[in-house]
Amino acid sequence: MIFDIEISAQADNDLRNVYEYIAYELQSPENASGQLDRLEESILSLDQMPERFRAYEKEPWHSRGLRIMPVDNYCVLYIPDVEKVVVTIIRVMYGGRDIDMQLQKFTKM
Repeated sequence: MIFDIEISAQADNDLRNVYEYIAYELQSPENASGQLDRLEESILSLDQMPERFRAYEKEPWHSRGLRIMPVDNYCVLYIPDVEKVVVTIIRVMYGGRDIDMQLQKFTKM
């Protein structure tokens, strides 16, 4: 079964911010492109077996089916819907951040 991948506006914005931070703040556009390529490749790989990554343990996200996929120093947060055969990318954030706080404050559902 091949899943469709949907990227939320928020996750799209997160990806743009990752690129801009690495390219402009860290002055490394080549690394920014490579990081974005690795993130996108990993996201697209969720079209098969999207439940292979661990479930996020805290509520209310756990009961919504949120899963977390590590990619380098980043985390891709997504919800697979087996009935609709779609994976929705909710957020992409730096793994060193307080993910729970970021989800509570800044994530729209």
